[in-house]
This record gives sequence, C-alpha cells and structure tokens, in this order.
Amino acid sequence: MEKWRGVGALDRADQHRRDPDWVARQWARRDAQLLRVDSEDRIAADPDGAGPRGVRAEGAFDPERHFLLGLAAGVPWFTTNAEPDGPTASLRRIGAVAEGLALELTVGATALTAWHRLEPHCSACGTRTTVESGGTNRRCPACGRVHFPRQDPAVIVAVLDPDDRILLGRQPTWAPGRMSVLAGFVEAGESLEQAVHREIHEESGVRLTEVQYFGSQPWPFPRSLMVGFVARAENESLAVARDEIEDAAWFTRDEVDDSVLAGRLILPGEASIAHRLIRAWSTREVSAHRQPDR
Repeated sequence: MEKWRGVGALDRADQHRRDPDWVARQWARRDAQLLRVDSEDRIAADPDGAGPRGVRAEGAFDPERHFLLGLAAGVPWFTTNAEPDGPTASLRRIGAVAEGLALELTVGATALTAWHRLEPHCSACGTRTTVESGGTNRRCPACGRVHFPRQDPAVIVAVLDPDDRILLGRQPTWAPGRMSVLAGFVEAGESLEQAVHREIHEESGVRLTEVQYFGSQPWPFPRSLMVGFVARAENESLAVARDEIEDAAWFTRDEVDDSVLAGRLILPGEASIAHRLIRAWSTREVSAHRQPDR
C-alpha cells in the first residue's frame, strides 16, 4: 500500500486527551514510550536508521514538555524536544524506508516538537502560551486564544504534455543536476486547483487543460502539507520565470532513465511525494492518456 493512503495506524485519542489526568495516567503506564527529537529535527532511530526508537517514558510527567502522539495498539507514545541517546536519523532518511506506524510516529514527532519549540507565544498578544490536550494545542492565559499547529498547504504537480513527457524544473539553490516536478504554496482565498493552474503558469508559462488529484503527504520542513496532482499541458512551449526556478525542460521516460544512470539528473528522494509522482509516471501508473485512479 502506498504511504499516507487509508486509515492511520496511530489512534490520536481525541476523545480522551482533553482530560489532563488521563494524559498523565498514560505517561505513568509501564509500557509508555517516549520519542526524542533534537533541535535539528533529528529523531532517535534504530541503528540502521530505518525507524524511530522509543524509550521508556520515565520521571515526572511535564505537560509543557511531554506531548502525546497517540496510542499504537493501545501503547501510549509521547514525544519531546531533547537530545536523543544513541543513533539519530533525519525524517528524510527514515521516511524513505518506513511505512505505517513508524512513518506516522516519525512525522508526527517532528512536526509537533518543532511547533512547540518555534511557536511558544501567542500570535495575538505575545504572551507565552500553555500546552493543552496533551500537546495538540496551546492556550494564551492573557487573551484566551487557542492556537493549533499550523500547516501550510502546497501543491506539487506532475505536468504531462500530449507526448507523455514530464515537466521537470530546478531551483537555483539545488545541487547541480537535481530536478523535480513543480510545486508552490497555496495563496489566501485560493483553491488547490486554482493554485495548480497559477503556479504552473507562473513558473513555466504552461497552461493546463485537466487537473486531477493524486495524493497528499505531511512534510514538516517546517510545516507543509503537500497535495499532489497530475495535470495535462495545453501547450509545450516554456517561458521559465527565472525569479521562480532556474530551468525547466520536458523529459521522456527514456531520457529520465538515461540521465539518472549517467549521473546528469538527480531526482527527489524516496521520502517525498515528488518521488511518488515521478515514479507513477515512470511506471505508467499515470500518463497523459491515463489519469490516476484514486
């Protein structure tokens, strides 16, 4: 099964976590697990970096530091901002190989600890907020506002021309040879589909005739929700916006394979939805003549 489709393996326990006593009792359980994440968003990991590594949740429970991710097969999992003991790995490393619960724990811990570390004050009055609901929100003691982890929606698109070539572009800050499908953030008052049309035209000059949903992925770098689409191009001519991307070009499947093999082209890592989109096109799961069956 593809990552991020279907029902999640982690029970977020929304019906219970609003009770602080219940959350504290989960911490006190002998089987409770704690997943540490450091200030660089590196996660306590197995020695081979293939998955997150929890430790026994010990010591006094601190609701301002210990955040409940949820229950996995009844076992409580917490996370905290702290230097892990032993091996660590990045989300990109674990995300390339992990699935199911391991992936949910990794992404959830990364996103939640980063939010609490970076956004501890009320955006309305500047007062330091306090943690509620086991870490899923913060409340301002001064003005009463309730704050939730922010997610910034971004669209990412496999654009295909009538000859079934894929459009790949590169940002000037990327390593030489690295290219990916085009992406951009959704603006205020804009639908996802409108963002797809706007971003693709702004960056490449290409107009689209059809846009269909492919899938989504949380991407906490620092807090994006990537929403993937497959789109058909109305025109093949490119007018690259140099202030947006450095270059863009159409590729056939053979050209992608040959360029990757020769080291001239570097594609996105396996942890990303960009990789999934390109792979779906490469294997003909999607094409200009066949849209994704989702």
